[in-house]
Amino acid sequence: MPPPGTGGNGGYNRGVSDDIIVTGGVRVPARAVTVRAVRASGPGGQNVNKVATKIDLRVDLDAIEGLSEPARTRLRALAGHRLDAEGRLVVTSQVTRNQARNLEAARGKVIALVRAALVRPRPRVATGPSAASGERRLAAKKRRAALKSWRGRPEDD
Repeated sequence: MPPPGTGGNGGYNRGVSDDIIVTGGVRVPARAVTVRAVRASGPGGQNVNKVATKIDLRVDLDAIEGLSEPARTRLRALAGHRLDAEGRLVVTSQVTRNQARNLEAARGKVIALVRAALVRPRPRVATGPSAASGERRLAAKKRRAALKSWRGRPEDD
């Protein structure tokens, strides 16, 4: 039996107590989230060598509830290099020296990423140039041609 507090799963704590609520209909269930606290780099003095404050949060994208397939595809594209070998979203946070605040920051990053994936991009509508802009372009070409015509050899009359 693993020692108390280790969870026996390689340092990962399963079962983060709360679901991550993104919107009313979209949520990340607690079973889809894996959290691990690791030692952070950066400032902290001697404390940094003994306290694990950096949060490594992993989310199973297939388990997110209420997410449409197009939004799930956009989420995978937005996640890009943040996906691990199993296709889980990996988010880390070490902005503070407090593990609880880093966990909240990591959860906030997940919420922001999922919300960005929910936004359907506007389709681009191809438009042509206006009549006025076409006339301006032709007038500018004529001015430029007239200027360049002065650079040639003089004609004999």
